[in-house]
Order: sequence, then C-alpha cells, then structure tokens
Amino acid sequence: MNVEPIPLNASLLLFLGIGYLALLFVCGTAAERGWIPVRLLRHPVIYTLALGVYASAWAFYGSLELAAHAGFGYLAYYLGAAGAFLLAPVLLVPIQRITRTYQLASLADLFAFRFRSRWVGTLVTLVSLLAVLPLLGIQVKALGDGIDVLTASHQGSGIALVFCLMIAAFAVFFGARHSDQHARHDTLLATIALESIVKLTAILVVGGVALWGVFDGPQHVQHWLANDGQALQEQTPKLEAAQWRTFLLLFFAAAFLMPHLFHITFAEGLSRQTLLQASWTLPLFLLLMALPVPVIWWAAQSRAEMPIALPAYAIYMVSEHSGVLVLAFIGGLAAASGTMIIIALALSGMVLNHIVLVARPPEARTDLYGWLRWLRRALIIGVIISGWLFYQSVSHQPDLSTLGLAAFVGMAQCLPGMLALLYWPGANRNGVITGLLVGTGIWLWGLWLPLFIDLPLPSLPFTPLTPADAPLWYQITLLSLSVNILLLICVSLFSRTSDGEKSAAEACSVDAVIRSKRMPLEAVTVTDFTLHLAQALGDEAAGREVDRALKALNLDSQERRPYALRRLRDRIQANLSGLMGPSVARDIVDRYLPYRHDELPATDDIHFVESRLEAYRSRLTGLARELDGLRRHHRQTLAYLPVGLCVFGDDGELLMWNNALTELSGINGDSVIGSRLDSLPPPWSTLLGKALHSASSPLYKEPAHLHGQDYFLTLHTAQLSGYDSRGGSVVLIEDHSEMKRLEDELVHAARLASIGQLAAGVAHEIGNPITGISSLAQNLRYDTEDPALLETADHIQQLTQRVTRIVNTLVGFAHGGHQALPMPCEPVSLSVISEDALNLVYLARSNDDVRFFNTCPDDIVVCGDGQRLTQVIVNLLNNARDACQPDGQVQMSAGISEQRAWWQVRDDGSGIDPSISDRLFEPFTTTKPAGKGTGLGLSLAYQIISEHQGRIDVASPPPGHTCGTAITLWLPLYPQDDVKPHAQNSDC
Repeated sequence: MNVEPIPLNASLLLFLGIGYLALLFVCGTAAERGWIPVRLLRHPVIYTLALGVYASAWAFYGSLELAAHAGFGYLAYYLGAAGAFLLAPVLLVPIQRITRTYQLASLADLFAFRFRSRWVGTLVTLVSLLAVLPLLGIQVKALGDGIDVLTASHQGSGIALVFCLMIAAFAVFFGARHSDQHARHDTLLATIALESIVKLTAILVVGGVALWGVFDGPQHVQHWLANDGQALQEQTPKLEAAQWRTFLLLFFAAAFLMPHLFHITFAEGLSRQTLLQASWTLPLFLLLMALPVPVIWWAAQSRAEMPIALPAYAIYMVSEHSGVLVLAFIGGLAAASGTMIIIALALSGMVLNHIVLVARPPEARTDLYGWLRWLRRALIIGVIISGWLFYQSVSHQPDLSTLGLAAFVGMAQCLPGMLALLYWPGANRNGVITGLLVGTGIWLWGLWLPLFIDLPLPSLPFTPLTPADAPLWYQITLLSLSVNILLLICVSLFSRTSDGEKSAAEACSVDAVIRSKRMPLEAVTVTDFTLHLAQALGDEAAGREVDRALKALNLDSQERRPYALRRLRDRIQANLSGLMGPSVARDIVDRYLPYRHDELPATDDIHFVESRLEAYRSRLTGLARELDGLRRHHRQTLAYLPVGLCVFGDDGELLMWNNALTELSGINGDSVIGSRLDSLPPPWSTLLGKALHSASSPLYKEPAHLHGQDYFLTLHTAQLSGYDSRGGSVVLIEDHSEMKRLEDELVHAARLASIGQLAAGVAHEIGNPITGISSLAQNLRYDTEDPALLETADHIQQLTQRVTRIVNTLVGFAHGGHQALPMPCEPVSLSVISEDALNLVYLARSNDDVRFFNTCPDDIVVCGDGQRLTQVIVNLLNNARDACQPDGQVQMSAGISEQRAWWQVRDDGSGIDPSISDRLFEPFTTTKPAGKGTGLGLSLAYQIISEHQGRIDVASPPPGHTCGTAITLWLPLYPQDDVKPHAQNSDC
C-alpha cells in the first residue's frame, strides 16, 4: 500500500501559507480598529486560547515523534503543563502578584528584581536565549521539513524563510508599537487565540479522519490494536518510571519558565480571577489537543508497509486527500507561527533590557521612546531569523525530540532559582549565579553543543546510579539539576545576603509585604525629580515619566511630602522597569534620585506597610488574618477616638492624623500624612513643634486661630519607646475652647456680681442725699412765692423722683435671682415693668442709635414676681438691641387674649440664625462673639416664664415682616376681684 502523501505544489503551499498569515493581519487589524468588541477581546476564553501557544509545532509534530519513541509517554508534554496550571493558586498567582506589583515583564526581570543583580538578569537572559533557540529551530524545521515531505522536493527551507519574514513583520507591526513592555496587547492575544482555534480544529479533524476514515471507529481501532497493531505496539519503547517523572518535571517547568509562556501568563496584565479560571480551562484545551495523537499515529502505522522513517510527519500519512493535507499543514503553520511571534516579543524584551541596555545604558536623548522601539523591532526580527539560521545549522538532525529535549532541559535550569525566589528567602545572588552557571555548563556540554559538533562525553557521576541503557538526556538532566540545586543551597548558606536581597525576598515570599524604609530623598520637589531624571532620559522623557507616575498615584505636581515623594520614586522605578528592565531602571533611579543618608537610622515606613496590608488583607489566612484583624481594630480605635491624635516619627515625619483632628483642624489626614513637621499648615507646625520640644507636658490652653475663630487647645505628648518600638512621639489635642470661655464668663459674672453689689451699696448711699435734696426742694416751695424759684423747685422735685425711681429699680434688680421661697403672686403692671427695664437698658449706654418704644397699656396686670419679670424683659431688650443695626427700632407692646396677657418685644434686626432655632432656649446657645454673650439669657428667661405658668413664642421674622424677631410672653392675669390680692395662687 502506498502511504506516501500525494505531492502538492510548492507554490500552492507558499500561496496558502501567505494567505493564512494575511488572514492573521486582517484579524489583527480588525481588533486594532475596534471592529471586534473589547468585551469579546478580553473574555477569559480568549486568554485560555492564547495560553494555547504552549501547544507549538511540538504538539503537532513532536508529540507524534514522542509517541513513536515512548508510547503514551507523549502525554507528559500535556500533563506537565496541566499540572503547573492546576497549581496556579500556590505557584502562578504569587508570580503574577510580584510581576504586576513591580512591573516585571520577563523571567529575567523577576530574577534581577529578587536577587538585586543585573548580572543575574543577564545570565537568565542568556540561558533563555540558548534554550529557546532549539525550540525556535523546531518551529522552522517543522515547517521546512513538512513542506519537503508534502512537495517531495527540497524547497522547504526557502519557503520557511518567507514565512519567517512575514511572521517577523506581524510581530513588529502588532507587538512593538509601544515602548512599554507592559502595554496590553489585546490584538495580539486575539490573533494567538485564533491560531489556537485553527490548530485545535486541524488536529481534531485529522484525528477524526484517522478514526473514521482509516479505521471504522473506536471498535475497529481496538480490533487493530489487538491483532495487526499489537506487534507494532510491542516494538514501541516504554519509558521507565523515573524517566516519565523527569519528562513531567521538564514540561512542568517549561509551562511557566519558557519566555513566551511567561509573557502570556504574567506580562499581559490579566486579572487574578482569569488566571485561576485558566487553571482548568487550559488543561481541557491540552486534553483536546492530546486525544487525537495516538489515533493519528496508529492510522499512519496501519497504512504503512514498512517502518515510518519520519514519524514526526505521520500526520501527512493519514489521508491522501489534498484537503486533509492542506488542513494539517495550516494547523502546523498556526502552531509554529503563534509560538514564534510570542517568543520573538518576549525574548527581544529580555535581550534589550538585560544585554543591550546593560552594555550601553540609555543616554539623554530627544526621542528615547522611539530609540527603544526601533531597537526592540530589530531584536524581534533578529530572534526570528536566528531561529531560521539555527534550523539551517542543525538540518542534519533528523528528529525533533533531540531539539525539544535540549530546549526543555536548558530552560529547567532556571527552576531551582524560581522555587528559591518564591519559597526560600535565604537564597542569594551568589548561590543562584553559581548553580545556574554550573548547571547550564553541564547542559551545554551534554545536549546543546552536540547539536552542532561531536563532543566526547565526560564521565558522569550519576552513571553508576542509572540504568545502563538510560538515555543521555536523562543523565544530563539529573546531573545538571542536582548540581544546580546543591550549589544554590550551599553557596547561599555560606555567603552573605545583602539588605536589598532580604527586602526583595520579603516582597517575593507568599503573602509577604515589602517593608519600605522611611528615608529622605535628595530631591525635595517634583520639579527636582524631572531635572534629575532629565540627565539620564532627556527632558521630554523625564517629564513624561514623572507626569505618568503622578497620574498613577493621583498626586499633585506641587507635592512636597517625603512620603509622597518616596512613593513617586517607587512608581517611576516600576514604570522604567517596564520600559527598560528592573536592573537598568534601578541603576537610573539609584543614581539620579538617591536617598539622603542622615545620622538617624532608617525605620520602616509604617503608613506604606499599612496601605499594602489593606490591599492584601483578603489573601491573609490563619493567624496572619487574625493579627491583621487586631491591627485594624486598634487602628480604628485611634482613628475614631473623640480626641485629636497625631503621631510623629523620630525624623519629624507625620505618621498618623485621626478623624477628630481632621474635624478640628479642617485638614484631611491623607493630604498631610507623610509631611514633615515644619511643612504643616499654620498654626499646626508651630503648635505641634512646641508640644514636641517642650520639657513640660501638657501644654494647657494654647491659643490658636482656626476657621476665623480663637481656639484654646491642650496638648499632651508621650514618647514611644521600649522593646521593639520604632520610636516617635504621639500628641493628643483636646479642644478646651468652651471650657476657657466658660471660665472667662464665670470670672466676668463674678466681677459683675461684685459690681452689682457695689452699685446697690452706692445706690443705697445715694438715696439719703437724694431724699435730703427732695426735702429741701419741698421746703423751698413754702419759703418763696417767686414763680421762677417755684418752677425750679418743681424741676428739682421731678428730677429727684426720677433718680429715686432709677435707684430703687437698680436695687431691686440687684436683689433679684433664684428664689429659695415660693414665688410671690403679686400684681405686676406690665407697663411699669417695661419702663423699669428700659431705664436699666439705658444705663448700659450701648448702641445709643437704637430707639425703644413702650406701648404697653397701664391697665394690664399679671400675677408674678416683678423683679424676676424685670430680669426677663431686660434680657430680651438687650438681645433685641444687639440684633439691630444703627437707627433700628425695638418696640414693647402688650395686650389680653384668651384670658391671658401677652407681652411682646419686637425688633427689626437680622433675625435668628436657623441653625440654632431648634435649640434657642438651651444653655450656652449664642451667635455672639466670644466675650459678648454667655448664651444663658434666653435659657434663664424660659425658666422664669415657665415658673410663672406662662409660655414663650418666637417668630423670626414676625408675620407680615421680612426681617426682625418677635418674642411673645404669655402670662396669667392677676385676679382683680380677689379679696386677698397678696395671697399665693396655688398655680403660681
């Protein structure tokens, strides 16, 4: 039976290949121009399909070859990757957290960040480059050799070169438009997802043709395996258990260490939830890719008359139909092109950041971003062309397995360092570099260099421990990884770990938060940042990077707080890390934005640590979660304390500003936390500085002008010291303004009481001379008949009566107050009380421009205490006078309604503030400035009127008026027919 595929025309395959790649351009353009909804482009299914780039040409051709050489051992390729993603919560998610937090775009970036060494990043880049070259060679070799098989010619190499150039153009056009490697490539992901659909469809269709075209279904397959195929299966080598486990380890490591897979998994900025979802959707995709492989191989075997020379291309032996052959070819092209595109993007960034820019750091350029873009584009083209050149160099190698194992074993050399990076804080750069150098050297000598030249194999220490027929790849893998791990551990244990590595180790450990240090910067303003960075990046790039960092942090360009400037420095370093790698970014930032090393020791940045804990609190578990809950409780206790509280570090940096202090000062804590003491707004810098540097505590009733008013604050200071203390001081601020005002009012009231007693005594003493004057005036009337003298005597008599009335009123008012005995129910004339009150108000000599009018009728008599009612009306008249403008009017009126007397004081002033109308009669309620009123007048009036069985009505403004206030007192009338007018009324 002839099982050779019907030769296809090479031009036809070239045309079909170019057409397929042109379709990718169309798809990319549609996504780029928004013809495809963003919601669809960012759907988790697209991400899963993009991760299908793991199924490279090896999945199409290498799996068939591995199935021929190892039977079901080919499944290790799929199971290893599935295992890596099933462990996503403990393996991939921590890596994603680190790369996203610190803007790390590649494996080399991650290693350079963790071990604080540009040489570690460079070494990882070189290892990745050497390991990926065989994988690139597989993609190009599969295309070239596949074309040779399909066309029965030797034109595959040239056609493969054409495809490589088109693939490079696609990668440059859609993957290198941005300088920042962290720019999200939705277009690229959509295109890779399309390629995954194409290759999955192709292999499933070919598998279906094998199952129902070559065989008659699953039962026929079982029958063939039990009869004709049994001998063939028995001839297939079987993997030893140890080799099977080693295969799993290699493919497990490749699933997240290979540059293109690391890029898709961690550098495209996808969410944690999407990655967790991919932990089961990607294994499902790989399962579908793996299922047809044995059926295709068995179908090719069943149709072959002799052993298959090139088992990798057995997919072309399933059917002679040109449509099936073309579909298989397009599927292989999709698998190879997607892998080459992502490898080129990932590897170009690594080479640029860790080899080119390390060898030639960027200088101040007018177009730094354009220079970086063109460098990256050139490297993308160079990577893909190097894959074609590698294919040309190893064309004598007949199988893909040798190339594949060389790639996977080489990449596995980074696995010990990755595990140490995540789970062993004690690992350091010395151990990683030593282990990686020696392990890589063994791999190069044993597997990589023999691809080009014949080398004598050294005597391997593990040879006596392995089976005699153990393959070379197995021995090299065991030796290189064992030595790598051993040296990593030993050198790390016996060499010094730098402080930077310790800090980065905490950042990379699971559930750890990097502890930033509170250190001052040489740059003290945002403008300083731009000027200093311009020396390395140029004016334009420096300005753009500073503005970008300010926008990301939501900071103002006038920011001067040390805490905010430290965060700005960290953000600029993270952004530059995405642009040119962490090593170069760190060197630039350390050189041009250095810290200032003062005499004070650097302490942990508490506010930053707390903000990070808030961000990661949902991920804390167990005791860590309980401790974080306790921390939050204590933090909230301080934040909601009803007394102002702030905390300063030993360096004078503000660490805490609670809610009560925010309300008192009117300054939001977020706007001042991280500031220096001397940069706080006035008067707080002076006030708090005095409290911190004062030898005595507390500072009692310090004056401060806040919100246009005078406040009196008491400040208590305590030093934070003791075991495990980070130092600093805490200041409690109490508002004693009300207490100070009450104390002043009490002193003033005592002074007024003394003056009142003195005035009463003076009035009493004045009474005797006045009586004498009155008597002399009366006698004068009997001693003369002169009309002028009689008129003068009458005037003297009237004036002495007026003085007597004023003196009696003053003495009576001075004797008023709270009565210990029951209140007398005496007849009180409202007209007389009003006139007495006016006399007292006139004595105050305040606001003489206000005019008073007394229109109270003489016949209205109420039941009550005249002295206390006088006190009420005096308070009301004083309030009305104070509320009036110059030339204002205050009118007193009275009347009878519903068997009760009403007594009203109305002014045309500004009225009552609505904010106090509900608490007008509460003690200490006043709108007068401090020292002008106590807020007790209306409260006292309300109490006295209530004791008189009356009530008070307030209208502001009064009905029919647009301004002013009318206060109406309702009092019981005096019973005119009572035979005992001075008897107590039981209701009074």
